Amino acid sequence: MNRVLLRCHMLSDIMTEPKDKKETLSVGAKTAIKKLAKETIYGASVRVDNKYTRKGLECEQTSIDLLNDVVGMAFAKNTMRLNNDWITGEPDIVADNFGVDIKTSWSIDTFPMLPEDGQEKAYEWQCRGYMMLFDKPSWTVAYCLVDTPENLIGYDDPKLHQVSHIDPRMRVTLVNYERDETLELNIKAKCEAAQLYYQHLLDVVLNKRGVKQVFVSAPPTENLRAKLAFANS
Repeated sequence: MNRVLLRCHMLSDIMTEPKDKKETLSVGAKTAIKKLAKETIYGASVRVDNKYTRKGLECEQTSIDLLNDVVGMAFAKNTMRLNNDWITGEPDIVADNFGVDIKTSWSIDTFPMLPEDGQEKAYEWQCRGYMMLFDKPSWTVAYCLVDTPENLIGYDDPKLHQVSHIDPRMRVTLVNYERDETLELNIKAKCEAAQLYYQHLLDVVLNKRGVKQVFVSAPPTENLRAKLAFANS
C-alpha cells in the first residue's frame, strides 16, 4: 500500500499539540494536510516566491562557501533525497556523523547574532526529520550572512545587505541539535495520524464525486503504539 510522505519542513505544523487533548492532530496540522491533499487532487501546488526565498536560492552556494571558510571544511551541496515510511527529505549538507541545514539570512537585521536567537522550532523539527532519514546523531542549522543581490534589496538600506567586508566569523551562527529517539517516536505517531487524515480527505472528496482514489494509507502499527506508550510512561 502507498503512503503519503511528509516533507521535513512540514513537521513543525504536524507536531503542534492540539488544544483538545482527545485529538492527535492540531487545527494547524489538519490545515497543512488539507493543503497537501488539495495539491494531490488537483495536481498543482503554490510556490512561495519572494525576495527572501530568492536570496536563499540564489545565494545558497555562497553561504556554503562562507561556512566552509569559517569552519575549515569542504562541504558540498547534497543532492540525495531519502524516504522512510513517514517522511521525505533532501537536506543541504550531509557529512559522516552529522548534517547541516543552510539558512541564508535576509539582512543584518534578521541574522541571529547568538545561537539562542536562532532556535526556531520549525527548523528543529526539520533537522530531526533529517536525522531520522540519514541516521545521524546530530544536525546543525547554519545561519549565514552574505551579500544580498542588488536586484533584491529594493528600498532597504544597502548597509544592511552589503556585508562581505565583515569578518566571516561574525557572519555564521551555528545551532546544534542532538538526536532524540523519544521525539522520533512522536514524529512517527503524528505522521501516521496525518496519513490517516490525508486518506480520509481523499475518501471524502473523491468518493463523493465517484473518482478513483490515488493513495491508500495504512493505520498505525500496534508495535508503534506500544513503543509510544512506553516512551511516554
